[in-house]
Amino acid sequence: MRLNLKQIFWLKALIHLAAFLPLVWLVYAVSQGDFSADPAKDIQHFTGRMGLKLLLASLLITPLARYGKQPLLIRCRRLIGLWCFAWVSLHLLSYSLLELGIDNLGLLGRELVTRPYLTLGIISWLILLALALTSTQRAQRKLKNRWQTLHNLIYVVAILAPIHYLWSVKILSPQPMFYALGAAALLALRYKKFRGWWR
Repeated sequence: MRLNLKQIFWLKALIHLAAFLPLVWLVYAVSQGDFSADPAKDIQHFTGRMGLKLLLASLLITPLARYGKQPLLIRCRRLIGLWCFAWVSLHLLSYSLLELGIDNLGLLGRELVTRPYLTLGIISWLILLALALTSTQRAQRKLKNRWQTLHNLIYVVAILAPIHYLWSVKILSPQPMFYALGAAALLALRYKKFRGWWR
């Protein structure tokens, strides 16, 4: 059975809820002091992991729509992508304000250059910013064929973001490996597309 427009509407409402409720939990956890002795790191990791989860979810939409024969499912991809950008922006904001401090934001530029894992993170965020700004139908009409080329950069983020996470924890841990393997599997599903680029 194919999803209809009404079901897609309710699915989008569930996606909003699923992406927003972790933020409510985060605020509650901070107010209750539920984090470790280094809450700044915990908040950074939580927001970063949420961004990664939503990134993987956005990459999962196309194969689900194609192989599940659910073309209307594609309408959820932009929504998930925007929530991904929102969480990654919170991740960057938490690093800037909680790690460096509001008085030391000038250090951010130096940190981005001297710490390669941060360089990968900011490149990922800048790509997501460009994709968010050009995600509308108006931008798609204006950019024409270039729109798809630009939005293919999501695959670059799918490579850089898990590496950023793996590198930032500085130890081999199962959780970052899980995200890296998930991204690799979702990229592998697009091997035909990548092969077409080299022809």
